[in-house]
Amino acid sequence: MLTSCNNDDDHPTNPVDQLPAATQTGENTFGCLLDGEVFLPSGGTNPLDCVYQFVDGGYYFALQGNKRDSNNNLINISIGTINSQLIEGEIFQLLENQDGNVTARYSFNSIFNYTTQIYTGELEITKLDETNQIVSGTFWFDVEDPISGEIREIREGRFDMQYTL
Repeated sequence: MLTSCNNDDDHPTNPVDQLPAATQTGENTFGCLLDGEVFLPSGGTNPLDCVYQFVDGGYYFALQGNKRDSNNNLINISIGTINSQLIEGEIFQLLENQDGNVTARYSFNSIFNYTTQIYTGELEITKLDETNQIVSGTFWFDVEDPISGEIREIREGRFDMQYTL
């Protein structure tokens, strides 16, 4: 009797296993599942960007990942704060885009929609190293697609970024 097995560990089939590892060392990684499909920033002029700064008496955080789909449509997933300080170990509710909130956004070809009181999510800051300018965390959120009106599910989000001031 002959048997064979296929060890396909180099090409995982579980989408979560295709996301970057949840590191906390400033690896400049970002990934999530968008409606169950792997979303990793790629292509374009600025596929991945992270800024955290203190301006005019308030803290502002902006993290975004961009990629183009097979039809060259630009998809953007971003998280940010408006006059709200990040705190390591804190879990923030993702709400509407207004002063004092932490918010998330999904956009398709530069038409975007933010989280709301109804379509919300969470951001957890797992590391904030202001000396070395590293911020790491996890996130998930729901948002209404600005074109179709369908609910987009962003899950298993993770990032490990060196931010600019």
